[in-house]
Amino acid sequence: MTQKPAWMVPHGTPWRRANERTVWENPWLAVREYDATAPTGKPATYGLAHFRNLAIAVLPLHEDGTVTLVGQNRFAFADYSWEIPEGGGALDVDPLDSAKRELREETGLEAAEWRQILDVQLSNSLTDERGVGFLATGLTQSRTEPDETEDIAVARVRFGEALEAANAGFIKDCLTVAMLLRLHHMAAKGDLSDGLATIVLG
Repeated sequence: MTQKPAWMVPHGTPWRRANERTVWENPWLAVREYDATAPTGKPATYGLAHFRNLAIAVLPLHEDGTVTLVGQNRFAFADYSWEIPEGGGALDVDPLDSAKRELREETGLEAAEWRQILDVQLSNSLTDERGVGFLATGLTQSRTEPDETEDIAVARVRFGEALEAANAGFIKDCLTVAMLLRLHHMAAKGDLSDGLATIVLG
C-alpha cells in the first residue's frame, strides 16, 4: 500500500492542552500533567509519560534463515525476556546510528544492509514513546559491547521458530512481536527481494 486509505481521516476536535506541570522526571523520562479539554468539550486532567529516547529495535536476519535473539532479565515485569536487540536512541540522533550501536553492543554483529520496516506508537494513550525498527542483513560477527547493567544471552534460531514463539505468546516484547510479524507480512506480499523472501518464508 503506497497511499493512505481514504477512510483514514481525522474526525472530531483534537485534545487541547493547557497548564503543563512536570510531576516527576529523570534522565530517561518525565511525567507531565495537563489541564486539558477532551474532544467532547469536557474538562480533564491528563497525565503523560514523556520519553526522552526513541525505542530502537533491530531484527538481524542471517543468510541461512536464522535470526539472532537476546535474552535478559527485565525489571518492569520481573521476568526473563527473549527479544530482538533493542535499546534507546536519543531523539536528536539518526535512528539508524542508534540501531547500529544497539546491534553491536548486544550481539557484536555488524550489518552491511539496513532497512527501516517499522514506526509505531508504543502506548499512545499514556505515553509519547515511538518505536523504530530496522531489518539488518549481510551480517558479520565482531565483539559485543554490553551496557554495564546488562547480562545478555544470545541465541540464533530459525525465523519461523521465532515467529511461532511470538504467535504462541512465549515472546511477549511488543517490538519483537511486531517486527517478526511485519517481516513475515513483507515476505508474503512481495515487499522483500526474492532471496530474502525465500529465507523468511523458507
